[in-house]
Amino acid sequence: MASADLRQELDCSICLNIYTDPVSLRCGHNFCRVCIDRVLDTQEGSGVYICPECRAECQERPALITNIPLCNIVGRFLSTRPDQEETGIFCTYCIHSPVPAAKSCLLCEASLCDNHLRVHSKSAEHVLSDPTTSLGDRKCSVHKKILEYYCTEDSICICVSCSLAGEHRGHDVEMLDEASEKKKEKLRNVLQKLITKREETEKRVQSLQKHRRGNEEKAADVTERVTSLFRDIRRQLEDLEKRVLSEISRQENSVSLSVSDLIQQLEIKKDELSRKMRHIEELCNMSDPVTVLQEPDTSDLCDTEVRERHDDQVHGVEDLDVGLISGKIHTLSDIIIQINTGIYVEEDRHITGYKHSW
Repeated sequence: MASADLRQELDCSICLNIYTDPVSLRCGHNFCRVCIDRVLDTQEGSGVYICPECRAECQERPALITNIPLCNIVGRFLSTRPDQEETGIFCTYCIHSPVPAAKSCLLCEASLCDNHLRVHSKSAEHVLSDPTTSLGDRKCSVHKKILEYYCTEDSICICVSCSLAGEHRGHDVEMLDEASEKKKEKLRNVLQKLITKREETEKRVQSLQKHRRGNEEKAADVTERVTSLFRDIRRQLEDLEKRVLSEISRQENSVSLSVSDLIQQLEIKKDELSRKMRHIEELCNMSDPVTVLQEPDTSDLCDTEVRERHDDQVHGVEDLDVGLISGKIHTLSDIIIQINTGIYVEEDRHITGYKHSW
């Protein structure tokens, strides 16, 4: 029962299998590195990262801390109690129904269940190992004896005959367990270095992700400012257009009224001249010389007065003030200068850290 409880505690809550390279989150929950990485990848871009176990939230992608004690516990558990059902190795002697093997005998080249293991020979030459299907690999291919030693010079497992009379005679040899522990120690050192490098790589990834998010936020901020700038430009241009068109309309109305007034005056003058013309024509058609001579002679004065008044009135007509209109249009240049100044000031703010309000 205790073993089953321990086995349950070593299960990853994501894949429901025993931990592989277990890592811890800030909240203290453990997961397989691959499993939690996959979960965090799916949460990328949502703005929040959530622990699958306790639903604890954090704004930035959490750092994955290797749980070395848990790694060691998993390793010891797997080495002392292999999952027999998962190995697929069954007792050689249980021929009626498959029974999971507990050990394999290298000498007999057979796998044994717990029942057959009790009656198996306990002599030293019957070397037992964890269940395996590669029993032939545990014997010397030359002498057909169990591999018991490790030749440090040739880096190969050998049997006692190889050490005493074979090609490895006189070489430095170690017992397999001793050599295995030394290699495991080297592998642990390599593993620790790899763990350190992986953590450094993870930090770099997080740093780059943070840089990417910062760049996205900066781009969004610049986009918002540029959008606001051009919105203001369009507003100013629309206001300028309204002012210029209003000025043109005002001047047009003013000139139109002035011209209309002048036309009315000239029409009156034309009627007066027509009346005088008719009177003169009547004088010219009279046969009585006395009446003609008694009429005052004002033709020269009348011609001069009409010409002077006509010239004054024509020169007095107003026209569109193109200069004033052009002056209002020149406001567009001021808007462009203001825009350029705003852009350069904003660019300088990014360089020097000075905050400028748009």
